[in-house]
Amino acid sequence: MWDPSWILFTSSVLNLAELVALRPDLASLKKILYFHENQLIYPMRKSQERDFQYGYNQILSCLVADVVLFNSAFNMDSFLSSISTFMKTMPDHRPKGLDQLIRPKCRVLYFPIRFADVTRFLPEHKLQLRQTQSLHTSSSQDSPDLYEITKARCQNEPHMKKPSEEGPLQENDMEEMAHHLTFSQCVDREPRMPRPLHIVWPHRWEHDKDPQLFFQTLLKLRERELNFEVSVLGETFTDVPDIFAEAKEQLVSHIRHWGFMPSKEDYLRALCQADVVVSTAKHEFFGVAMLEAVHCGCYPLCPKALVYPEIFPGPYLYSTPEQLCKKLQGFCKHPHLVRQHVVQVNTSTFSWDSLGEEYRSLLTAGPPSSS
Repeated sequence: MWDPSWILFTSSVLNLAELVALRPDLASLKKILYFHENQLIYPMRKSQERDFQYGYNQILSCLVADVVLFNSAFNMDSFLSSISTFMKTMPDHRPKGLDQLIRPKCRVLYFPIRFADVTRFLPEHKLQLRQTQSLHTSSSQDSPDLYEITKARCQNEPHMKKPSEEGPLQENDMEEMAHHLTFSQCVDREPRMPRPLHIVWPHRWEHDKDPQLFFQTLLKLRERELNFEVSVLGETFTDVPDIFAEAKEQLVSHIRHWGFMPSKEDYLRALCQADVVVSTAKHEFFGVAMLEAVHCGCYPLCPKALVYPEIFPGPYLYSTPEQLCKKLQGFCKHPHLVRQHVVQVNTSTFSWDSLGEEYRSLLTAGPPSSS
């Protein structure tokens, strides 16, 4: 017999119900199930491609588990709210109320990232920003955005047009302010010949990351003769979307790095060299790559959907492809606005240093209470 103080910690990829049925001696252990993603809302290119069994296994595993952990509130809420609809796809005997049985077991515990020390890879302007970063991490939701920072820097410039107090900063306002900043007495001026904006896309080369949208956006920037460089990183698998080969050919003069970097140091160095990190994902429950890029000093641009509003404040989110293109266009014209911006995301919240104790406590707790 197992020591009742032992804990069985499993990923949601495992069919926990099947395991316990095959090994009934494990039933007495406290069983913790961790969801890094859920199969109920995974985007499919065709609805008939969805394999019912994967999602069904996850629901059964939740019924067997004593504690169900999710790496984000979005992951948890989307899973629980989709159970009823998902079960209706069964041909017969559609059990009801499963979400109500599972919900009391659920809680959110972010994935703990071990952020590397990237100081030696950071360019000078990022090193200077990092010295002031701690002053802006107390509350991401209440932090000033790029508009507010630019506005504050120019309060003492009477010749400059002030942003409207009645609405968000418009692109023409930002461009005019940036133009005046170039010739003003502000400390951080735009260089006469700034380096091209460096955009990085560090995601899996698969359709759920929507590379089509990313490359379509870059091609629009190229058509408008804007100056930029791009690094396309991330792992490749058997089925690589055709758009990657097409984009590589059309964007060849803009490419800085292309392809997966086996060396973690090389990967982190590439992130530190970049200015903006972009996500175009249609499927994301946490986003380690985006947080690692922010840790390396990149300005994030993410969809206003999925998990991103849970992690990133509003100024870093876009609602439409047009908004994404417009933001990148502004940054291509004035890359110094990005390079002088202190990103308002406290990555330490998602670090092992912050979350480790909670994991240790969970994994040293006693056996489940008998029902």
